[in-house]
Amino acid sequence: MTNTVVRQILHADLDTFFVSVERLQNSSLKGKPVMIGGSGNRGVVASCSYEARAYGVHSGMAMKLARRLCPDGLVVRGDSERYSYYSNMITDIIKDAVPVYEKSSIDEFYIDLTGMDRFFGSYQMACELRQRIMAESGLPISMGFSQNKTVSKIATGEAKPNGQLKVDTGLEKTFLAPLHIKRIPGIGEKTTQHLQRMGIHQILTLQQMPLALMEQVFGKSGIIMWKKANGIDDSPVQQYSERQSISYERTFDQDTFDIAFLRSVLLAMAEKLAFSLRKKNKLSSCITVKIRYSNFDTHTKQLRIPYTASDHVLIGHAKTLFEQLYERRMMIRLIGLRVSHLVSGGYQINLFEDTEEQMNLYQAMDKIRLRFGPNTIQRAQGMGISVRSFNPFNGASSED
Repeated sequence: MTNTVVRQILHADLDTFFVSVERLQNSSLKGKPVMIGGSGNRGVVASCSYEARAYGVHSGMAMKLARRLCPDGLVVRGDSERYSYYSNMITDIIKDAVPVYEKSSIDEFYIDLTGMDRFFGSYQMACELRQRIMAESGLPISMGFSQNKTVSKIATGEAKPNGQLKVDTGLEKTFLAPLHIKRIPGIGEKTTQHLQRMGIHQILTLQQMPLALMEQVFGKSGIIMWKKANGIDDSPVQQYSERQSISYERTFDQDTFDIAFLRSVLLAMAEKLAFSLRKKNKLSSCITVKIRYSNFDTHTKQLRIPYTASDHVLIGHAKTLFEQLYERRMMIRLIGLRVSHLVSGGYQINLFEDTEEQMNLYQAMDKIRLRFGPNTIQRAQGMGISVRSFNPFNGASSED
């Protein structure tokens, strides 16, 4: 008789990450309503404290509206470089301590501790890791522990702020039953409204719905929702790799040293990479420029950057790296651009310097590209520039 191995999955989420980092730098912010984002009336809230949320403030909201809802709130202009530093610090701590981990966003992790009981005790190890992260970083972090990713993530939400919660194997449905359906990861506002029109508000009701009906109404998504509601999730923890990348290259028909043309090519590449990141809901924290000279000598230069999916940020860094790399003043045969160290995350974390109009512009441009193709709208400097998706840095596909 074969014994079934029960998985042991830890989900960890840094509480109000940006706000917590700011409070490390300025203790006077503790206990006060804090809104991170652009300080002008046209800015956008990138993050906010629990105290600000009590007034109805939430991320993605126009700062002008947030100030109206929370007139005593303290507005802090975000520092993406600082947040990236702390995110990488936490990643290094986790990497040093566990065998398999998935960095699902800048402040969120899944960790597979299956089988560690024979050495340490998985839950004890999880608790000690949480204590270590708090001690070394000074940041609050909540965690959920169960046999799968869905239940652990929901448990983390119930443990917030700065707490931990373990759901024993076999008690998943009991734990989930009284919670609102919005607690289930992946259920958005439209799906929530649809479910509520069907009379489904609590997860318990969703658990009791016939699976065939859920599939009939929602298709495959209905099956996934029903399984999550019943505490069923076999999805693995995907080992995080900093080699994950998206890249573009251009080999020229004739070698060139036309600097203006080369800059235009880089701009077009950066613009396409930024769109690819936003399309996949990804952020990058590393950018690399590659040059191959006419004699086939090849050189690359990379830079760790704050997490971003912004055209203008990537364009600026790409141009700077090119200027630093292009020293030989020889004819160039090929140029390439890569973004790597990818994590999931919405673009709003990059809005510390952006206005609401700029965010709306990116969203409008992306909608046009998604509907009519990626080349339908471009900056004037990059118009007519042809680049193709390929990973010239390691010979693999363009999206590892």
